[in-house]
Amino acid sequence: MKQDKQRHRDVTVNRRAWHDYHIEETIEAGLVLVGSEVKSLRQGKANLKDSYGRIERGEAWLVNAHISPYDPASQFGHDPTRARKLLLNRREIFRLGSKVKERGYTLVALRMYFKNGRAKVELALAQGKHHHDKRAAIREREVRREMDRAARGH
Repeated sequence: MKQDKQRHRDVTVNRRAWHDYHIEETIEAGLVLVGSEVKSLRQGKANLKDSYGRIERGEAWLVNAHISPYDPASQFGHDPTRARKLLLNRREIFRLGSKVKERGYTLVALRMYFKNGRAKVELALAQGKHHHDKRAAIREREVRREMDRAARGH
């Protein structure tokens, strides 16, 4: 029996997404990259701030993800913020595209990681939070922190 122990090594995490959006569902997608981008990712030189997924003409794309150029391969260099194709099943692309169009959802990049040697990105089907929602989340987090402090103190 084959054991399904998969190692995930996070390259970068978009912590801001959890603050700015209500996360409904997460999806794992592969990335189409050039060689220098993979080397740069292995060094951890990536940033998902302000990156999101877009569905165009039946294809999924990761937009605004910043992968720094890999210095030893700088003569071949890649555009750090180019749109990168996402590898998803056709049915998943159709389902995500319809939700984004109809219900006002956004595809937000949560984290980028390596799984079995392949670069993956975790996307979230999310709805933007309003300012009062953010304040409520902060208040809730502070109350939880106070309760933890009180429990440790006694």
